[in-house]
Amino acid sequence: MTEDTMTSAEQIWRAVAAERAGLVELLAPLSEAEWDHPSLCDGWRVRDVVAHIVLSARASLGWILINVIRARGSLDRAIRDTAIRHADRSTTQQLLGELRDSIDARVTAIGTTPADRLMDLLVHGQDIAVPLGITRDMPVTAARLAINRIWTTDAPFHARKKFTGHRLVATDTDWSAGAGSTVTGPVAALLMIVTGRQHALNQLTGAGVARLAQRDQ
Repeated sequence: MTEDTMTSAEQIWRAVAAERAGLVELLAPLSEAEWDHPSLCDGWRVRDVVAHIVLSARASLGWILINVIRARGSLDRAIRDTAIRHADRSTTQQLLGELRDSIDARVTAIGTTPADRLMDLLVHGQDIAVPLGITRDMPVTAARLAINRIWTTDAPFHARKKFTGHRLVATDTDWSAGAGSTVTGPVAALLMIVTGRQHALNQLTGAGVARLAQRDQ
């Protein structure tokens, strides 16, 4: 699948399925201790991230509304709490089985698109792999699609506002955005930065990198 051809929903869903299948392969040999290891997501273990991925593959409007009410109106709290609850009441093998069963699921929560599902999987795959010292390659085409989706929408990352005064330039694909101090690097690293994962700063270069690092101290 080339960069120019990943444009249809069908092609994006195939990429989503590939990411889920890859996560199953990554997770299957992990020990219980590794499943309980902190992820890059603050307050989430690896198993909590997996639970979130599983739940996002089957979230209905009714389920979302019930859990937002339960979380006193906060969508972010609802996402966090439902993932942790599901992880706590599920065994490792149950979570792995649910993830495997979700590989071909094509569910989008209200207000989201297949590209959002792809972005979620790309980023959360790194949230799991990086703290465990596992290298998980991110397909350039998929990362480009995901970062473009984030940059052209507001919630939840508000990337254009947060990166005002910076120009992001991918070195491995034809993607750039913003204006100001340059930040260059692989599109996968740029995707992690715009979604708040600061560990990727060391993969980037340019005058804007120092400003970003200083801002987050």
